[in-house]
Amino acid sequence: VPALATEPQFAQRLREHLEKEQLLDRRYRLQQVPGGRVALPVLEEKLDQLWLPREVPCGLVQLQDPVPSKAAHRWTPAQKLRDELRRLLGESWSEELERDVPRAWQRHGDLILLSEDSFRAAPWEKLGPVLWETVASALGAQRLARRGRVLPDGMRSPSVTLLLGQDGWVEHVDNGIRYTFDVTKCMFSPGNITEKLRVASLPCSGEVLVDLYAGIGYFTLPYLVHAAAAFAHACEWNSYAVEALQRNLVLNGVQDRCRIHHGDNRQLELRDVADRVNLGLIPSSEEGWPVACRVLKKDTGGILHIHHNVETPVQRAEGAGFDGEAQNPMGDSVKEAVEARIRPEWQRWAEATSARIRGLLAELHGQQWHTNILHIEPVKSYAPHVHHIVLDLECRPTLP
Repeated sequence: VPALATEPQFAQRLREHLEKEQLLDRRYRLQQVPGGRVALPVLEEKLDQLWLPREVPCGLVQLQDPVPSKAAHRWTPAQKLRDELRRLLGESWSEELERDVPRAWQRHGDLILLSEDSFRAAPWEKLGPVLWETVASALGAQRLARRGRVLPDGMRSPSVTLLLGQDGWVEHVDNGIRYTFDVTKCMFSPGNITEKLRVASLPCSGEVLVDLYAGIGYFTLPYLVHAAAAFAHACEWNSYAVEALQRNLVLNGVQDRCRIHHGDNRQLELRDVADRVNLGLIPSSEEGWPVACRVLKKDTGGILHIHHNVETPVQRAEGAGFDGEAQNPMGDSVKEAVEARIRPEWQRWAEATSARIRGLLAELHGQQWHTNILHIEPVKSYAPHVHHIVLDLECRPTLP
């Protein structure tokens, strides 16, 4: 269960904040976690709306053994949905149909995004529009959509069907940043929230950022809004994502500090401009490594943030969400346990990547470069035995 951990003296203030934002998961009690901190459970389906108050020091963790609260026995939205559908179907209700009813979903404002395995049994189709109206009413939504598999088109385009409503444009706030996008055209992963929070805390004042896979601004915006980057070059080839990115820059008042490069970043004409490069593409951003080396400042170098899915020979314990993706970002306690088991695989990949980047830089500039592994950050896990990690790699030219 995801939770926010803070020092005991800040627990009440954090609780009031979560209650005000309707993010507190009342099914579980507050409980202590290692380090003497207090953890407050948050709703998993609202992780993408999580905003951390600056005045309260806290971090996202995972509760391995959450303690149920008295509220756990009350009528939950999932229970309400099942009861409404049971009444709708009457004698036609069956165990097969109950297995088709979702117990979790993503909420984007007044739109609910259901998982791909929801309502797939044949009897549901006979209900027609009344089914979607009943589901929306039970979940307090105006619009419904259902997610399918991510399309293998190189853009990680979603396969989403709008079930109820006229359009898929949604808006929500994530750590104080406003995002808008069309759920039927653009990806949005709440599981990346730990990395977005980390990016927001990086010391980027005065720096120029190049984001090679900008999407709708998942990382571009935290760099500009919270990390205080001076300017960003955002590269994206999906037209729908570019439209959303343009809107999001305006929504957050940073449009004057960002230039969008629409197209294949391998054709990018930028050279020698970046203090920092973000390569946020999975399962691998390897095709962007030569581009990242070209855009780094040749006299001073900079830092690359390289995303990659690394295979690890461990037994997977995390729960899978959409597309087998573990939507729970790994918190402190989970990260420590996972890192202790699989650190060698991460380290070997990081060292190989460091050597590869060092060679690319030497080939490009005709001189030796030094690369230094600053940090390896786990983001989330996939099945089977695959973890999404980020390598922070410092790259500097060797002095003559």
